[in-house]
Amino acid sequence: MKSKITLTDCSGCVNFNLRKAMRAVSQHYDKILAPVKLRCTQFTILTILDRVGTVTITELAEYLIMDRTTLTRNLKPLEKEGYIIITSSVRDKRSRCVALTSAGKKIRKAAMPYWEQAQSEMVSFMGEEDAIQFIQYLQTSSTFHHSA
Repeated sequence: MKSKITLTDCSGCVNFNLRKAMRAVSQHYDKILAPVKLRCTQFTILTILDRVGTVTITELAEYLIMDRTTLTRNLKPLEKEGYIIITSSVRDKRSRCVALTSAGKKIRKAAMPYWEQAQSEMVSFMGEEDAIQFIQYLQTSSTFHHSA
């Protein structure tokens, strides 16, 4: 059976609509995080590193479902600010590891109230129950990447 969703004007395209919504959501978080001079992608990276500790760039890229080149481009400003440190892996000198510094922990902590505000506003906009269901759906659908 053919899908009733077409691409006549992009309004039925899953990719178009998800990316459009993601840009709007990112802009919302970025605007609120602006006082601490972090973008939402940077805050996410700092938060992951705070939770998991030192990881290889490859492991971090796989977790984020992001190519290494894009991730490396996102890491450079964080490294320049002293929020992360990138070193050679002890196990494999060809592999690079990334870790949060004390300055990174400090800026992440300072950014947390701003993130909480952005998150609260998004949950209010969506409705708490819908937001919970949507997050659960996104968490399970991210496995699509690995199975496709």
